[in-house]
Amino acid sequence: MLKEFTKGIVKENPVFIMALGLCPTLAVTTSIENAIGMGGAATFVLLMSNVFISLLKNLIPSQVRIPAYIVVIASFVTIVDMVMHAYIPALHKSLGLFIPLIVVNCIILGRAEAFANKNNVGKSIMDGLGMGVGFTLALVLIAAIRELLGNGTLYGAPVMWESYRNSPMLMAILAPGAFVTMGLLMGLLNILNKKKS
Repeated sequence: MLKEFTKGIVKENPVFIMALGLCPTLAVTTSIENAIGMGGAATFVLLMSNVFISLLKNLIPSQVRIPAYIVVIASFVTIVDMVMHAYIPALHKSLGLFIPLIVVNCIILGRAEAFANKNNVGKSIMDGLGMGVGFTLALVLIAAIRELLGNGTLYGAPVMWESYRNSPMLMAILAPGAFVTMGLLMGLLNILNKKKS
């Protein structure tokens, strides 16, 4: 069970190793708050859809399994969207369209097809949690670098000197900054993995 959990964090990290879910990764990582919100929402949907698909795998005909998975995933995305809209409206507004797009996030659909469809509920829970935590950690790491360089803050708190905050490296919070940050982190992880092996 521990192996199923940890593989999503390191060995099969959805962002850095498998390069999945890059659209929200690049779009919402302008701040740590956004990254935690998106990571939490995706983790909830991933966990719950894995559980339900694992429970229903023998009842879903193989011809309609993908549409059935999308219905299950969309149900949990709707719950997340409504709860965030009701209780965290500022974050909901900040994440915007990327909350409903969790329905077609390839991490969630991929785990449903590749793992939950073939394993029991216990393993599916650990897989969903591990992949969700790995996705969230990747988002937070990218967001921390981008927020620090682009605003001079971490989680909204000023950490860089005032002159830097008045004239920060704006490229870091723009789209090119997301690509550069993610590319450098992926390259660093590849170098570390090669040295380790």
